[in-house]
Amino acid sequence: MTVDAMLSSPLMSAQLVRFDLPQANAGELHHARAHRLEMSLTPRHNARACYSEHWSSHRFERIGDVFLVPARETLHAKGESGRQTSITCLLRVEPIRAWFDSDFEWTERRLEATLDIANPNVHSLLVRLGEELRNPGLASETLTELIAAQLAIELSRHYQAIANSPMTGGLPSWRLRLIDERLADLQEAPSLTELAELCKMSVRQLTRGFRASRGCSIGDYIVNSRIERAKRLLMSDLCVKAIAHQMGFASPSSFSYAFRRATGQTPRQFRQRATHWDAEN
Repeated sequence: MTVDAMLSSPLMSAQLVRFDLPQANAGELHHARAHRLEMSLTPRHNARACYSEHWSSHRFERIGDVFLVPARETLHAKGESGRQTSITCLLRVEPIRAWFDSDFEWTERRLEATLDIANPNVHSLLVRLGEELRNPGLASETLTELIAAQLAIELSRHYQAIANSPMTGGLPSWRLRLIDERLADLQEAPSLTELAELCKMSVRQLTRGFRASRGCSIGDYIVNSRIERAKRLLMSDLCVKAIAHQMGFASPSSFSYAFRRATGQTPRQFRQRATHWDAEN
């Protein structure tokens, strides 16, 4: 692991790190006094994880682009070899306790939801944190503190929205995998009707179950998934026009509009900043 940049504040410490993962790697993530939040900036290599103190030791669920390991919980993760760049954050428990109810519990559904946080607000805050890590400026510590507070609040809201009851009402993992596999097709975003037919359930059951499982609407999840894939393509040598076509947009301008609306920057601005960072490192 190589730490390329680091910022710290009373609420949180954050790092921009590069991993060179050996073949069939496995590891354990645990922190007694902080929640670990991580966002992958490059594709994960078939990463899966298990909360072995709560689940069967054979149950390994898929890890998404953003995941959280609650303080005092142990996550066993494994994946294939490859290189990966991530933003990692340690949100200190005591300073952010005020934003979590005193009776908050990490239930079965909440633990499963930690492995793939598809909340667009959390994603946006981590992207902004990544920009500050790459190019720190005036009052970076203060800005980091503000982002940390917003992350704590958004995460609290996200998990409070996931009911305390057992998995009743949520979608089973096999249905969530079907949806994720369909979303891997960049050419055309699926309709609710198509996803409902794929999962063999009604649109109403699908939308309710998906929100209960992932803590956000299917629409928000689809938009965020497409933008994250667009970011990865922008890290390649493809031109913006080719990426727009591959993503299924009618024109480069419509792609640029959607990308800017979601990230606050145009595809070219995102590519220039990423290229500048790679050149310096």
